[in-house]
Amino acid sequence: MFITSSTINRLYPLINDQLRCSFVKHLSQLTEKQAELMRKKLPQKRPINGVNHIILVASGKGGVGKSTTAGKLIKIYINVYCIVNLATALKCVAPNKDVGLLDADVFGPSIPLMMNLHETPLINNDNLMVPLINYGVKCMSMGNLITDQSAAIWRGLMVMGAIDKLIRGVSWNHTDYLIVDTPPGTGDTHLSLAQNLPISGVLIVTTGQKAALGVTRRGITMFKKLNIPILGIVQNMSTMKCSKCSHENFIFGDSVQELAIQEKIDTLFSIPLDPNITNGCDSGQPIVITHPESSQVKIYKSLAEYLINSLGNVTNK
Repeated sequence: MFITSSTINRLYPLINDQLRCSFVKHLSQLTEKQAELMRKKLPQKRPINGVNHIILVASGKGGVGKSTTAGKLIKIYINVYCIVNLATALKCVAPNKDVGLLDADVFGPSIPLMMNLHETPLINNDNLMVPLINYGVKCMSMGNLITDQSAAIWRGLMVMGAIDKLIRGVSWNHTDYLIVDTPPGTGDTHLSLAQNLPISGVLIVTTGQKAALGVTRRGITMFKKLNIPILGIVQNMSTMKCSKCSHENFIFGDSVQELAIQEKIDTLFSIPLDPNITNGCDSGQPIVITHPESSQVKIYKSLAEYLINSLGNVTNK
């Protein structure tokens, strides 16, 4: 039974002087036992063999306009567009580093499409899957293990087993940065990753839409409680440029900037809504590859450089 502070406050005046010492001693022992039990119940964090940094990318995409068709499209791709271009940008700005991309969104894997990788991974002599590689980035996704028409109709334990297979059953050797695409919300997948892996940090991706920001704020709260460093916020689809006059329109206002200030997260990168980004990912050719000198790519490369500098010499231990 756990004894709360409010219970103690109610009982304390009723205890006479002779029993007070004994009560405090017993409470101290009970608190120590509670802490020991909690430590035993928490899983031990184990690094991934050969991986230096694990970076989660999470978003509030589960709260983005699911009542409209356009909202559903944003809901599916807001996170993945950023992840794919971030991974390829990391490889571009640090060509001597090995970059990996893990798709932990078991129910909606999109990495195979956006990285143009549709093969089934091979198995090496250690009985580990060998990541598929394109644009210099090592990739692994549940989408490479099931057909396009298959549906993963799984419950909690099966999902956790599948994610563990993607983490522990893959040869990630010599990977400096492993970018992990997480599913919507703040569910079992996020908690399992946070409790089982030494996470270097999390990057939050959101739009400025009110429905998205509410979920994003809850995600930030969760990661803070799990003591995972928040590396920064990326505002996706922040502006839209007119094709005729090149005037930029702010789609959702400055709500993300307000969120960053309230949560004391200083870094804020804004990525515009651009057909070259969406078309490139849908065709399996990220804009970082097809338009390397564009203003959009400069933002992704700046984000990649920021992550490298933020992580510094911290190792995944």
